Amino acid sequence: MSATTHAASGELPGDPDAAIRQLYSHYASALHAYVEQFCPDRASADDIVQETFIRAWRHLPQLSADDRPIRPWLFRVARNLLIDANRAAQARPMTVPEPPAGEAGTDSGMEEVLDRQLIFAALAHLSSAHQSVLVETFYRGGTMAAVARELGIPDGTARSRLHYALDALRQHLEEHDAIAC
Repeated sequence: MSATTHAASGELPGDPDAAIRQLYSHYASALHAYVEQFCPDRASADDIVQETFIRAWRHLPQLSADDRPIRPWLFRVARNLLIDANRAAQARPMTVPEPPAGEAGTDSGMEEVLDRQLIFAALAHLSSAHQSVLVETFYRGGTMAAVARELGIPDGTARSRLHYALDALRQHLEEHDAIAC
């Protein structure tokens, strides 16, 4: 009798490794085709099939002693594993993907705090006229005309002060970067 006929009728070799190899060669492809219908990806299907054969290996004495066919037992175990995996997936909270390695550790807001301190220090090096134009324009969101009216200066002067204030701010920040490196 062939090995597949022995396995189908419940007769397995005495060696556990040979028995599992025989079961796997005979039932793995059909079992995999069945499991893939219910799994989201091939890796999950592979896991279910692998676990099915692990359980068959653990229960070899009962499977060998029983005259019942092995195929229904394997498919029933696979079905139960699929049900368990589905229940576990529903009970498990949704996982959030990890941020890329470059973004790890930025959740604390430390970079933002340091940036604010750096900008505050750079603003302190500007004249009060330049500071007021920058603050009114960028922090309070004023237009050039509104800033000029608020400060009581002509539009051209407000634009000029903004230009020179940004230039001085940029230079100070570049010097800081050169020192930091």
